[in-house]
This record gives sequence, structure tokens and C-alpha cells, in this order.
Amino acid sequence: MKAIIIGATGAVGTDLTRQLLTDPCYEKVLTFTRRPPGFSHEKLESHIIDFNRPSDWSRLVKGDVLFSALGTSLKQAGSKEAQYRIDHDYQVSFAKAARRNGVRHLVIVSSLGADPASSFFYLKLKGIIERDVEALGFPGLTILRPPSLIRRHAKRPAETISVKLFQLVNALGLFKTMAPVPTEAVARKMADLGSRPYEGKRILSAQETRGTLR
Repeated sequence: MKAIIIGATGAVGTDLTRQLLTDPCYEKVLTFTRRPPGFSHEKLESHIIDFNRPSDWSRLVKGDVLFSALGTSLKQAGSKEAQYRIDHDYQVSFAKAARRNGVRHLVIVSSLGADPASSFFYLKLKGIIERDVEALGFPGLTILRPPSLIRRHAKRPAETISVKLFQLVNALGLFKTMAPVPTEAVARKMADLGSRPYEGKRILSAQETRGTLR
């Protein structure tokens, strides 16, 4: 099986790339990123691209399954407009190219609470992304809606504090569906789901994104 990944240099994407490279179900892994992934592997085919120039790379987007873990934060993007362009426009544009090239299955990371009608910008954005990729007509569409993520190398103090707080609350038996999940667990779940042909649409809840680690 030939896998395609966007967002391969992010938290979930990095874990996913490493999982796919060691998974015998995948014979080839193509990554499309704005900067080098930082490692090499005999199964890895890395493409450094400008997402604003699809004519340069769209013909290369060919495989069996597209994994989309692309995303940024409002702070990193600098504005809502920039975040929308990265999270929505880049993902949808890439997914369009994949679909035109015959990719049959899209596995995408969204968020708990995603809703195009939400009053919260982030959740509304994720809901719009879900709606627009569904409209592309992939035979198989898998959407994962994890809660907050436990990143292996969290850099933002506020992120670390919020994760610790949720872990404490969860230890007391409260808000179990919102308990943070490790990025490598989400990545493992994605790899497992993408390794088999799938027809239809499925949405995995926060609890269902807690893949089993090997």
C-alpha cells in the first residue's frame, strides 16, 4: 500500500510518518511538507512544496490513502485569516488533487467539537474542513476527532499546564471523553484505519481515537 501524508512535520504527523515507515502494510510513504522532515528511510519519498503552487506538485499526489494531519495554531499562524488558509485551503486543495488522481481513502485529523455552525473559530474551522473534504467525494472518508493532545515534546507552557490539569481531572473520574490523548496513539489509530480498504464515511469520537500503542 502506498501512503501520502501532509502535516508530516507536526506532532501527530511526525508520529504517523514513523509508524507508517515501520508498518509492513505500507510499502511506500510520500510526504509533502514545507520543510524537510528531518530523517530519511528507504520507504520514504519526501517532497518539499509550496502549497500555494499546486501546479508544481499536484501530479505527484498518487497513492492508496491520504493522511491529513496538517494544522497550525492561531498564535503560530499570526491571524485567523492565515490559520484558515493553512488549515482549510491547503488541506482542501491537496485533497482535491489526491481525489483527481484516484486516491480512494482520506484519513483526516479534526477535533472534538468540530461544527461548521460553532461560535468558536477553531471548532467552526474544523467543521468547515470536514464538510468541504466530504464534498470531494472520496469513496472512503475517515475523520478522527481527538480531544487535546499530549505532545511528546510540548514547548508551550500553557499547553503543558492544560494537559496536566485534564489528566488530574480525569484521574478523579471527571470528563473522561475530554482526557488528553498521546499523539502517538492517534497516529497508531490512523495507521491501522488506513491499512485496510474502506468505503463510506466514519467519524471517530474522542474515545475512539485512543489507538492501542505497540
